[in-house]
Amino acid sequence: MTSPLQLTLFLLLAAVAGVVIFRMLNLPPMLGYLSVGMLVGPHALGMVSDSERVQYLAEFGVVFLMFSIGLEFSIAKLRSMRTIVFGLGLSQVLATIALAVLAGLATRAWLHISWQASVAFGGTLAMSSTAIVSKLLAERLELESAHGRNIFGILLFQDLAVVPLLLVIGALGADPKGLAIALGWAAIKTAVVLTILLLVGQRFMTRWFNVVVRRRSQELFMLNVLLMTLGAAFITETFGLSQALGAFIAGMLISETPYRHQVEEDIKPFRDVLLGLFFITTGMLFDPRVLWQHPLMVLLFLVGPLLLKAALVTGLARLFGAMPGVAMRTGLALAQAGEFGFVLLNLIREQRLVSDELMQMILAAMLLSMLGAPFVINAMDRIVLRLSSTEWIMQSLQMTRIVTQSIKQQGHVIICGYGRNGQNLARMLEHEGLSYVALDLDPDRVSAAATAGEQVVFGDAGRRESLLAAGIHRAAALAITYANTPSALKVLHNIHELEPTLPVIVRTVDDADLDRLLAAGATEVIPEIVEGSLMLASHTLVLVGVPMRRVLRRVEQLRDKRYSLLRGYFHGADDRDEDGIEQVRLQSVPIDESADAVGQSLDELGLFEMGIEVTAIRRHGIRGVEPDRATKLRARDIVVLRGLPDALALAEERLLRARRGAATQPA
Repeated sequence: MTSPLQLTLFLLLAAVAGVVIFRMLNLPPMLGYLSVGMLVGPHALGMVSDSERVQYLAEFGVVFLMFSIGLEFSIAKLRSMRTIVFGLGLSQVLATIALAVLAGLATRAWLHISWQASVAFGGTLAMSSTAIVSKLLAERLELESAHGRNIFGILLFQDLAVVPLLLVIGALGADPKGLAIALGWAAIKTAVVLTILLLVGQRFMTRWFNVVVRRRSQELFMLNVLLMTLGAAFITETFGLSQALGAFIAGMLISETPYRHQVEEDIKPFRDVLLGLFFITTGMLFDPRVLWQHPLMVLLFLVGPLLLKAALVTGLARLFGAMPGVAMRTGLALAQAGEFGFVLLNLIREQRLVSDELMQMILAAMLLSMLGAPFVINAMDRIVLRLSSTEWIMQSLQMTRIVTQSIKQQGHVIICGYGRNGQNLARMLEHEGLSYVALDLDPDRVSAAATAGEQVVFGDAGRRESLLAAGIHRAAALAITYANTPSALKVLHNIHELEPTLPVIVRTVDDADLDRLLAAGATEVIPEIVEGSLMLASHTLVLVGVPMRRVLRRVEQLRDKRYSLLRGYFHGADDRDEDGIEQVRLQSVPIDESADAVGQSLDELGLFEMGIEVTAIRRHGIRGVEPDRATKLRARDIVVLRGLPDALALAEERLLRARRGAATQPA
């Protein structure tokens, strides 16, 4: 690439293509960036022969990433999770570094690794991928589970540990004789910079942001955020420290202001784009030839750290009181390398602590571990069941608790997710005298609700065993109250195999996945955006003077078009058509044994040409929704028709004449 514009356009094109492909595979975009860098870099296709031209710009991605971590830094959050963060998390990082040093000393004669390099690699090995793990746990609805909290606490400490590790690794490149002096001098400079920025910044930041916000300019607000971030990075760089440290401190200071969430949203596009460039340049460093030149060494650096880290985290989690299954899941989820590992690895390369050949082997192993992480996490339940002798007992106890709640229930509703929506649904069911069983994965919520006497138990609705224990074969309906399409599809798949006729209501944020959910077997999909827009419109119409009854009628018409289960209603004596508007209604017509309609298909009866929709056919007590046109009627069927009053009268007359054996049919 000759010109900067050509280089930029090519990298953008490659990044977009890579992210699209990995999104289609349901994998994190970070892996797409790394793969793109590997492909177009000087060691593969050679389309970008020199990564130095984008390296400087890419470093800003790390700056903004550290700034975002500073924004997430919350004293209250750390205090509530102090045992996990500063107990389990600190132990994991220190123990990993210690084991790496011991391994380095044991293989020093073979690999020629200095103790400084061992310490640096220990810090790199201690990192796990927040992006990959958090995404996969969120999809599995396990962020609030026991192992999810352990994982999140360790990841939080790993993020915090990056700052001191950057300082330590930066000093390790100095002359070994002056290492103590270099570390001491770095500590002094860090203390001075922290004192200046924190003391002055705490008093200055909120007041200055108030001044900026009063100008009521989004452009000025964004410029100010960039100024604060890069300004703090410049101060720390001037003192000989890393830019990332300054950005982290700036994020901490802004997190104490009322503008934290606005800043986080504004900075996210800059962070993601520049961080993508950083991962592309990291991928460019990788030489694929190392895979066939040193396959055994790459395999050793891949399998060894994975097993070591998984075993270490599992042991530490057990030491801190976790059950065997929880400890194993924590270890398996955190075994892979992390994005901050690449940040530290780049610093190791700059300090020339190891040879380029060894660096390539370690880089290849890190990339492969991250590519394999989704498969390990998705299979960790099966792995734990195979390795833990007590896991099946714990799962049996969990199923027993669910069965205990549901064993006496008949015709109940299974509520998947007991958040705000699930609890509101439970209240309405109780008011109507209907029973329910709720499944939820938040142990605190389950404990609090169960103590209050509510029918909620800890269980994963995505598992067949949980649905069976909740009495799916005896249930009247099932409601998925959380907005998570992958999990909802998993639940629907299990329901289709276990009880395909069970009505299922699914909650979503919008209409994006409507067709997928309906195709998977959802009886109805409720998008929050649709209901929110209806409420917004109805309140607006009332405020501008439209009569309430007319507003309710309009909202009913819109819902009638949107929801198949609310399309029309069965007419009663107290129903009146107002404003001259004919309302769509539902009408049930029983088919007598002597009717000529018996044996005829819905298409042959000509009901659809009359503007009538057959919404359901009830046969032998089972209600089939939206039957096919080729469906032939049988004796004692009950046909549910939907249409305007006049068309319904003609359709009923046609069925009645057919039942009386009339030879002609009305047009």
